[in-house]
Order: sequence, then structure tokens, then C-alpha cells
Amino acid sequence: MKQVLRQKKKYIISKTDYIKYSAAFNTYLAQDENNGEHGYMVRSLYFDTLWDNDFVEKEDGVEIRRKIRLRIYKPTDQFAGLEMKQKQGSQQLKRSLKMTREDAILLTKGIYTPLLGYKDPFAKELYAVMNMRFYRPKAIVEYNRKAFIAKENSIRITFDHNIRATESCFDIFSENLNTYPVFSQDGVILEVKYNGFLLSYIKDMLDRVEQSELSVSKYALSRTICLNYVF
Repeated sequence: MKQVLRQKKKYIISKTDYIKYSAAFNTYLAQDENNGEHGYMVRSLYFDTLWDNDFVEKEDGVEIRRKIRLRIYKPTDQFAGLEMKQKQGSQQLKRSLKMTREDAILLTKGIYTPLLGYKDPFAKELYAVMNMRFYRPKAIVEYNRKAFIAKENSIRITFDHNIRATESCFDIFSENLNTYPVFSQDGVILEVKYNGFLLSYIKDMLDRVEQSELSVSKYALSRTICLNYVF
């Protein structure tokens, strides 16, 4: 199991500002090794309870809440990460379990017994939570991400754009996933994840962002059709 405890800040910026800030961060920070010219793809399958408790708690601003998702980076991946994100105030704990492609496919069908085959106690916790609370696949979100890293303080800065989703297909490994836009095509989500404190030069750069800090949930955006969510 991989475990990370961080704080997070999010902003919505324009494509023009994305180009400007991306160039600025590129001067001072290291690029993620997976970055291409336009970054890399991220695809996540989100689970929720039969009653959409995770979505409702996010919308209601409940301080202590969770989110469970299965994540890959390209359809040919032979492994996937099953992640549980738990938020309490400004802190966010993310734990992840590496799973085989075959086991991940079973999870997309609502079959969670493969989790019992992993020795990590976190796998057993996921199995219990997803069964007792009747978690089911609800939506897939896909987007392009460009990421930068400040190794001194494990700071990670990401720019997410071209955000699209589907609520009708849960085949996370599909080569031809039929998705639709759920966010402005001119909009980019700037996200900063850090431990403890931000380095001063990064904080100074963020202070130049001409947007207020916001709470943006890609999962909430993905539920546009079924839950009539309007951003």
C-alpha cells in the first residue's frame, strides 16, 4: 500500500493562463517523467454507494468524507491503482493498492472478492467498506494532465484540462471509450498538493493567479447526466 497525507489547493484558470504558468513552473520545477508535449492521460473509474453518499457529502461540504476510485494512465496498462481518498478539513489522506488488470476488470463489474487475495490489510478494509456500504461503479473521468514536482518538499503541481466523462460505460481499459465534455474547453484546473507548507517561491507564483481558490471535484463533474449536476 502507498500512503500520502497532503494539503491541496485548487484554482480554475484559462488555457491562456495555463500556458503562461506552465512555462513559469517549468523554469523552477522538474517535470513529471511521464509528461509529453501535452502531458499525459489520466483515467479514473469512481465508485459510490447505491444512494450516492460520497457525492452528496461532497456537495453538502461534510468535513470528513471519502472517495474510492480505480485509476489507470493508458488502456494497455497491465496494472491499476485502487485508491481511497479521505478528507478531514484541510488534510487529505490518499491510500492506494496496486492491482492486476484482471482483478481491476472484476472490480469494474462490481465483483470485489479479488481484494481478499491481497495480503495488504488495506485491501481487506476496501473489501469491507465497498461491500457493507454497497459501492458500485458510477462514472469514468478522463483528462489530460501536465505535472511539475518540487522534490524539496514533495510539492506536486498539476494542470488538468480536456476533462470528459461517461456514466454509461465502466470499461476502464476500453480503447474507444465514448465520453463527453463535463468542463469548459477553455478551462484548466490548477492543483497544488504539498506537505506541511509551500515553498516561498511557489507561494509567490500562486499569489499571481488571478482566481480565487475553489473546491472542484472531477467526480461531481462526471455525474452531470444522472444527477443533473450543473457546474
